[in-house]
Amino acid sequence: MPGPLPKSWRAAFSPGATRACRWPPCRRAIRVTGTRPKVHRIACPWLISRFIDVSAVFLFVAPSKVGAVAERFGATPFDIEGVPWSHLGPLCTFDVMLEAWGLQTPALLRLALIMRGADTATLDLAPEAAGLLAVSLGLSRMFRDDLAQLDAGCAMYDAFFRWCRDATEEPHDWPAGKTA
Repeated sequence: MPGPLPKSWRAAFSPGATRACRWPPCRRAIRVTGTRPKVHRIACPWLISRFIDVSAVFLFVAPSKVGAVAERFGATPFDIEGVPWSHLGPLCTFDVMLEAWGLQTPALLRLALIMRGADTATLDLAPEAAGLLAVSLGLSRMFRDDLAQLDAGCAMYDAFFRWCRDATEEPHDWPAGKTA
């Protein structure tokens, strides 16, 4: 799992935005979802560990076992059909979490749109959605261990978030010296 939040994450929100949850602050919690995570089963743990609960524990189990594991360990299930932390109409689990926790920053909303496109195969929602889907599927082929894949995926979402926050207007100037 990712380590403690770096100080730079405190500046993650645009001026005037708040990190305050509408609910009481979360304590260390266990969250559970299905095995072989892809887009949202990596993105949601990233969001939680970066902005909500740095010490959260994530379990990946067979989808048919999520309910039993949640009950046994007092865990919160997510991104599985029939649980509150899941898709809601056109919104994906990540969107639902952003809304519930009041994390409505431009960077996170842009990232949510990209993820929604990748997770729902509506790749025309954002040009970056196809790339996110490709990287997510590639990671799932590189790692047999879901927690190792989560670590790699968190680094990927750190990069996507920083692009959404700081670099969307930066062009790539190749050949060198030419600008868009």
